Amino acid sequence: MRVPSLAESEPRRDAPSAKTSGHAAWVRVCHWTIAASFLVLAVSGFLILMVHPRLYWGQIGNDLTPAFLELPISDNHRPAGWQTEVTFSELANAPVSANRAYEIFNQNGWARSLHFLAGWFLVVPGLLYVLAGLFTGHVGRDLLPRLVDLAPRALWRDLKDHLSARSDSVGAGAPYGGLQRIAYATVALIVLPLMVLTGLTMSPAVTAAYPVLLDIFGGHQSARTLHFFGFAALVLFFVVHVAMVIFTGFGRQMRAMVLGR
Repeated sequence: MRVPSLAESEPRRDAPSAKTSGHAAWVRVCHWTIAASFLVLAVSGFLILMVHPRLYWGQIGNDLTPAFLELPISDNHRPAGWQTEVTFSELANAPVSANRAYEIFNQNGWARSLHFLAGWFLVVPGLLYVLAGLFTGHVGRDLLPRLVDLAPRALWRDLKDHLSARSDSVGAGAPYGGLQRIAYATVALIVLPLMVLTGLTMSPAVTAAYPVLLDIFGGHQSARTLHFFGFAALVLFFVVHVAMVIFTGFGRQMRAMVLGR
């Protein structure tokens, strides 16, 4: 008896599956709530970063310590551009620190408040999504990659399906391909929890109550740096996700995520 090859044993996705019927209502609600909160978090977080676009590793990081990474998103990333010698008598509202290259960038209290508020609209629906996904089997059935999905030939074929001109090779909803499972599971179960925990670690009030967070991430500044790289990963996922929605049939994908069909 002939043993079927890997390509023959796996279902082809050349056409939409008959099981594909969009997304459940709770998935759609969580998706759009998280998407809206992500956009607000991205904008407010970027404005916060512009005040001090220098990243450090460890517990301490300031203008006088070497940076792990300098981001040229504002002139504030250049210590030489700041007033290095200044006395309190020279400042209008002494005693305060000297202004940096762009004074308005230091007035970001509203961005911090908005960032914290928007975070709740990511954490709450994110927890509901995971709990509901575990209860309904959505996480294990649709998100977690299977061993067959991790096979190099399967990943290569899935990549070619996504990059091909055949937009109907990617369904609007479950079942997902191997690359989709890997991407969704990584974001939902690894990157987003990491963002929440590193964000909490940057809060002195939180770490005063739970100092173990500092031990886990190696200090406030290390948590801030990891938070930035997590943000970069989410932006990359967002760009690719939106591009694939457009590439595989914008109207069909939006109907599936808005109307569930």
